[in-house]
Amino acid sequence: MSQLIEDTILVLLSQVRDGESISPNDVAKTIDRENWQRELPKIRAVIIGLARQEKLQVLRKGKPIEPEGFKGVYRVRLPVAE
Repeated sequence: MSQLIEDTILVLLSQVRDGESISPNDVAKTIDRENWQRELPKIRAVIIGLARQEKLQVLRKGKPIEPEGFKGVYRVRLPVAE
């Protein structure tokens, strides 16, 4: 399942312009349109793993944050040079 989640995240990110982000809800709804809320904890775990590998960035209020211990609404994007 985590490979499906990772692949879905990367496909969705490849479809947005450079620097734009996606919501974990978008990923969940792509995987399971009916019961998407159940997927969110698994998606968060995969996102944290990908962020630790520097394959993506976790954003809060539009700014990159550390992938450990964040709370609330967040989005993800591919890394951008700053």
